[in-house]
Amino acid sequence: MSSPKKLTPLSIPLLFIITITITSTSAKTFRCTTSGATCQSVVDYVSPNRTTLAAIQSLFTVTHLRSILGANNLPLNTTANTTVAAQEKVRIPFPCICRNGTGVSNGRPVYTVVPNDGLWHIAAEVFSNIVTSVEIQAANYIPDPDLIKVGQNLTIPLPCSCDMVGGEAVVHYGHEVAAGSSIEGIALQYNVPQETLMQLNNLTGPQDLKAQDIIDVPLRACSSKVSNNSLDYPLLIPSNAYVVTANTCVKCKCDTAMNLMLQCEPAGINSSCPLIQCHGSQNLLLGNTTSSGCNATTCSYAGYNTTTIQTMLDSVSTCPAPPLAAAPPGPGSSATTLNGWRVVIFINAVMFCLLFV
Repeated sequence: MSSPKKLTPLSIPLLFIITITITSTSAKTFRCTTSGATCQSVVDYVSPNRTTLAAIQSLFTVTHLRSILGANNLPLNTTANTTVAAQEKVRIPFPCICRNGTGVSNGRPVYTVVPNDGLWHIAAEVFSNIVTSVEIQAANYIPDPDLIKVGQNLTIPLPCSCDMVGGEAVVHYGHEVAAGSSIEGIALQYNVPQETLMQLNNLTGPQDLKAQDIIDVPLRACSSKVSNNSLDYPLLIPSNAYVVTANTCVKCKCDTAMNLMLQCEPAGINSSCPLIQCHGSQNLLLGNTTSSGCNATTCSYAGYNTTTIQTMLDSVSTCPAPPLAAAPPGPGSSATTLNGWRVVIFINAVMFCLLFV
């Protein structure tokens, strides 16, 4: 996947590369400092066996398949029975909430215990070590991990965060570290400073990072025109992903090729959606652009409420920048020197004339 722009400049180059060589069986919680804050996060899930998108959707209690399709930038017409190979990585979108200084999935996924289940099996083999058995036990207030019952519903606490990074709203991505990866490689892949990754994940050296760990990678989101009174505000979408919003009437995508500006258009999957005409223009529809001279005007998505899809005209000048004005001559310039000589010659001429008066 393409990488978003850096969140902050790297102030001090790191002189070493952290290489992953050890396998981990412990997940890590993500720091989340604003108590009660909610947001959308994503986390990697590596399927332990051959399965389908429908089975993964059910396992993680994802309401709509299109949410998984958008997080993985798969075509919107991808079907639920699409095969997912063993060890294939799929990004799972889910709601996050901040509690007690850490982020945790908000209400889902919910797993129902089946015969011969145990907490270790559920954590390690069903959810592929995204969480630990201890974390599941704590999240569900289970006094004895050996005494879970068939049919019991367990909340699975996926790691996440809603914190800003470098003063910027981001999408926190739970990235599973592959064996042989390095901090430098992950930082380059997602265009995040190495220092930021180490600080967010409390890493002090190579001994702190292990294969199969889930680490917090902050992904920069596309800029948008969505108003703060919209039902989908702030609509944070990272690069190479999309979201279907406004009651399935609008599809918004984030693309680095478009300078990380959110691109929205009619979703085309709901026949009851109205024709989305741009406010202030009789001929421009959502996502359309018109040009006049060297000015381009786009009909941009601005959010929605219970009755209306909001749009706005977004104008950008494509005219070439005017040439820089010439700077006034400074001391010692040729023009200044020439003018100085003219003054000297004039004074000498006046004095010469006075000699004959």
